[in-house]
Amino acid sequence: MSPEAVASLGQHALWVMFLLSLPMLGVALVVGLLVSLLQAATQLNEMTLSFVPKIFAVGLAMVFAGPWMLHVMMDYTTQLLLSIPQLLGS
Repeated sequence: MSPEAVASLGQHALWVMFLLSLPMLGVALVVGLLVSLLQAATQLNEMTLSFVPKIFAVGLAMVFAGPWMLHVMMDYTTQLLLSIPQLLGS
């Protein structure tokens, strides 16, 4: 297996991982920011208050982004399995 093929495979795997984590991390970031602003405005400094909205928002994001995430994972896996002969040099 050539070093270029391994590097390309690793870069593609990292890109797919980034794409799959982006919806949940983005939603958690936005909800955390909104809850922090609400806590600062009301001076309610309860640490556990931010976890419940984040959990619900990330769960909702997974429901809506789940089919797209599954499609991305299936495309990557199919492409990976089909490229095995090329990677092995056959």
